[in-house]
Amino acid sequence: MEKLYLIDASGYLYRSYFAIRNVTNAKGESTNALFGFIRSLMKLFKDFNPDHVAAVFDGPRSSESRLKIYANYKAHREKTPTDLVYQIDWARQFCELMGIPLLSLPSVEADDTMGSIAKWAEKKDCEVYLCTSDKDLSQLVTDKVFILNTHKDNLILDSQGVEETYGVPPNKIIDFLAITGDASDNVPGLPGFGPKTAISLLKNLGSLDYILEHPQEVPGKKKQETIVQESEKAKVSRKLVTIDTAIDFPKEPNFFKLKEPDVPKLKEFYASMNFNSLLRELDQLTEDESEEVTYVLVDEENAFQKLLEILSKQKEICFDSETTDIHPIRAELVGVGFGFRKKEAWYVPVNGKLGLKRVLEGIKPLLENEKIGYYGHNIKYDRHVMANHGIKIQNICFDTILASYILNTHSRKHSLDTLSLQYFGKVKKPITDLIGKGKQEISMREVPIEQVLPYCCEDVDYTCRLKAIFEKELTERKLTSLLYDLELPLTRVLAGMERRGIYLDVPCLQKMGKEVGDQIKIIEKEIYDLAGETVNLNSPKQLGILLFEKMQIPPPKKTATGYSTNVQVLETLKFEYPIAGKIIEYRILEKLRSTYIEALPQEVNENTHRIHPTFNQSIAATGRLTCQDPNLQNIPVRTELGRKIREAFRPEKQGWSYLSADYSQIELRLLAVMSNDPTLITAFQNHEDIHAHTASTVFNVPLDEVTREQRYQAKAVNFGIIYGQQAFGLARELGIDVKEANVFIEKYFERYPKVKEFLQSCKDQAHQTGKAVTLFGREREIPEINSKNMMLRSAAERLSVNTPFQGTAADLIKKAMLDVDHRIRQEKLVGYMILQVHDELIFEIPDFEIVAFEALVKEAMEKVLKLKIPLAVDISIGKNWREC
Repeated sequence: MEKLYLIDASGYLYRSYFAIRNVTNAKGESTNALFGFIRSLMKLFKDFNPDHVAAVFDGPRSSESRLKIYANYKAHREKTPTDLVYQIDWARQFCELMGIPLLSLPSVEADDTMGSIAKWAEKKDCEVYLCTSDKDLSQLVTDKVFILNTHKDNLILDSQGVEETYGVPPNKIIDFLAITGDASDNVPGLPGFGPKTAISLLKNLGSLDYILEHPQEVPGKKKQETIVQESEKAKVSRKLVTIDTAIDFPKEPNFFKLKEPDVPKLKEFYASMNFNSLLRELDQLTEDESEEVTYVLVDEENAFQKLLEILSKQKEICFDSETTDIHPIRAELVGVGFGFRKKEAWYVPVNGKLGLKRVLEGIKPLLENEKIGYYGHNIKYDRHVMANHGIKIQNICFDTILASYILNTHSRKHSLDTLSLQYFGKVKKPITDLIGKGKQEISMREVPIEQVLPYCCEDVDYTCRLKAIFEKELTERKLTSLLYDLELPLTRVLAGMERRGIYLDVPCLQKMGKEVGDQIKIIEKEIYDLAGETVNLNSPKQLGILLFEKMQIPPPKKTATGYSTNVQVLETLKFEYPIAGKIIEYRILEKLRSTYIEALPQEVNENTHRIHPTFNQSIAATGRLTCQDPNLQNIPVRTELGRKIREAFRPEKQGWSYLSADYSQIELRLLAVMSNDPTLITAFQNHEDIHAHTASTVFNVPLDEVTREQRYQAKAVNFGIIYGQQAFGLARELGIDVKEANVFIEKYFERYPKVKEFLQSCKDQAHQTGKAVTLFGREREIPEINSKNMMLRSAAERLSVNTPFQGTAADLIKKAMLDVDHRIRQEKLVGYMILQVHDELIFEIPDFEIVAFEALVKEAMEKVLKLKIPLAVDISIGKNWREC
């Protein structure tokens, strides 16, 4: 046993618990501390590859011995959080599965166990590494015992390192801690004696005993008095911080020998915790027996003909394309994969002997055959790729990414790699193994065909396997309608929108960019004048030093890495310190310039001269569509500059306009319907201003006497209720007292009792079933709803209230998109849909179709779902997006 690594397991767990937030398993149980603990241990093993090791935990009733010395030891420490207690047990379980020896001795703290082992091992001429960030253990450091802080880039402290870090050598650490005390453990120390004083006294006077015996030699009368009055506290403190090195433990070197991990059980453990990244790493370290599969390369005419014959006889075929680009409109075909049962797939390259022309000629009749259904993983992408080459896939029958999303809307991980790992324990080869990444990245076209073959066939194979599982689960959970009647048909509509794209007036944006650049320069100068110097305004660190040190503004908030200069901090300062307001202005302009004015022209396709964003159906847990490359749903509309950016989006052709159709107060209408509150329903049926109506009801004033302020407050409550907002959040939004906000909410619920009942029923249902459901039957699992962690549970309850409204509104507009698109095609109109922004649809239409489109869109959207109250759609027409 040449080296021994002792892990402060309790310290690692506590650190991870507070450093990592909101990580749970499928049951909603917190796994944050466990995940951080495992990650820390895996890093230690990777960096140091130890043979002898032990994970040391605080034992049951670990504080017992020190409580006999000082009754208030750790007295102000809160009880171990409930959701940390069971993670400690899981950490022990992990150590056993990993083959890591562990120690948890009754009535003994981890420090004492580690200290006793260190002294024993040192006598055996063994180097000991105490893996901890606890300064108390520095007292043990010798020429054989070291501190190893893995959380600080594997910082190793020897005796000199301890002195450089704490100001005193290891043999004076006990006296140092006895003087300064330790707030975390409620060790009293000498009141008013900080680290600098302690270091100075120990350097000049030698020891705590000498200091206590010669108080007159300590500079300062007040300090001399403290030493005389509090000497007993210092002696008690010394006993508390002294590590007991006489603890009994197994004294056999073999006890500390790292054993072989139980890989199958470790896999089960990781899977139960939803630790997919750890599962993947484990699989890469262990060589499992390869499954027998048949993956065939088709690059000869005879083989190609034979494959086309086999495929033409199938009812459903799995299809996957390998391409040159992640963006579907730019992607060029490299090869296609086909399959229709598990463990068997074919790959047809277009950069081989057959060539692009022959492959396209052969697969076109197959893909355009309406009698054959095609499926894939995110098949909308493959639909685009084929369209780029003049092929229109006629019959799309399934999509595993959409099925996974419908079954697990709460998860953001629906990639084929993740699902293959989750359902089959299969670690798929990542694409970066083929094409590299960063500056070394190459095109898939440059990858040797024999390497692309297994990669593509594996994709096809595991998509086939997933389809079989998902079809069954969708049927069992009665979710088939969401896939076949909503999401799958919507892929065709979205693909059409993506291919058409949207025109951007680049010169208009460039002109705006110059104006914004000039504005930014003016604001920069104003900031520098107020500051009296120049700094990098994009550096939070430099700004923090400028504001809170050089300008001596009192900092409202400080973070672990320095001063916070986030928008909340600046907002609180701007009224008293004008520089804070100017920095906010600068940041808004700079973000708009970099995110939109400079970035959007880069997104214009050089062939079509339009921007082609991608709409995602499998990201937002509420069911909403998201937009990327670029995200056009986020262009601000509340600021003048945001509106000006929208001005640059306009119809490409002369004599064309934009038509915007926006659902009016859709979520509040759904609240009225779903809660069945008669007062709210009547207000909507009478087409009243719902915010004024709420103000009138809550403030008990006639409708025509409602003030603007009252309407504004009522609006905040109306929308706050939907998002599960509590009094604290409302108070912050309205700038009022929390008690006042609470009274406001209480009044609201008095007037709308059915709303209160419904919101409570949403929470109750979620607590019972672990999920929230929309009117269309979409389910969102909320695993944290019964968490023992109050913050997680409260956030989950807000989701249980919000999801039925947001999710139903999301489903509603998707259904409207299908109905509107159907009507446009039915009536053979020239105009088309180009954008969806949450509750709004935008169309690019010739002016001669304005009247027809206005009637068609309004009618289709308002009649999409029959409810007790009418759905209302606001239509606006403009020559650019801003005018809408």
